[in-house]
Amino acid sequence: MQHLAPIALFVYNRPEHTRRTIASLQKNLLADESRLYIFSDAAKTEADVFKVEEVRELIKGVDGFKSVKVVERQQNLGLANSIIAGVAQLVNEYEKVIVFEDDLLSSPYALTYLNEALVKYEKQDKVMHIGAYMYPIDLTDLPQTFFYRAATSWGWATWARAWKYFEPDVDTLLKQFDNKKIMQFSIEGNMNFWKQIQQFKAGKNDSWAIRWYASIFLKGGLTLNPAQSLIQNIGNDGSGIHSNNEDMYSVKIAKDPVTYFPDVITENADAHWAIKHFLKNRKGTLLQRLVRFVKQQLGS
Repeated sequence: MQHLAPIALFVYNRPEHTRRTIASLQKNLLADESRLYIFSDAAKTEADVFKVEEVRELIKGVDGFKSVKVVERQQNLGLANSIIAGVAQLVNEYEKVIVFEDDLLSSPYALTYLNEALVKYEKQDKVMHIGAYMYPIDLTDLPQTFFYRAATSWGWATWARAWKYFEPDVDTLLKQFDNKKIMQFSIEGNMNFWKQIQQFKAGKNDSWAIRWYASIFLKGGLTLNPAQSLIQNIGNDGSGIHSNNEDMYSVKIAKDPVTYFPDVITENADAHWAIKHFLKNRKGTLLQRLVRFVKQQLGS
């Protein structure tokens, strides 16, 4: 394989999640050949200082990779600006990057899949993003990997050639949408992607991911995804700044390596249907929603 992509790992104030994420990455087949860059954001409030220091102490001792470089931010950038800056830095230096946050358990084959896809589609401008997470969709009739319009942000990779189209300015993005595009963007109204953009505009979220997906979508780009997830997010336990306590996105991590990559670069209609079906039904019946709401209120 050609030079492997560097891994950017973004951490903040969750030492136990960070420890599990790193332990999982260390078990990846290509870990010892990969350069790991750990970006540690500075504390936003006095209350966060202790946990941030705990995380920084933990990441000082990380090994198992070709090299480990820790970047300790002196000021709090926030997750979005931290990721945007870190990704830009590494794609400028290496032309490509693999991105992890501090709450992701990975298959031992995740780095292999991401690197192989980065090599295979390096010259295919329409392919702008490689995702390693997939919703718990019905796998019947689906190939092992497929192209899709939306970008998942739990374990992903991209190239400098694609990242240059990342548009951070939400007003520039908003004015390129019409009603038809809004419907396509929001998976025919089954996912709140459009609402997320509007909430970013209103200052209610600080999402880089929704702006990245919008940038890809407006460019007519596609994302490669596995039918069975190579990532499990352990952050939806209410512990994160941007996470809710919910289990609808829990998955079983694929146990086998990815061996199939599509040659025809077009959105897979069966995958689109399977994802749409999952999104439409993900919140369950009224009773299931009520039970989940009560559990969240009780903090269980």
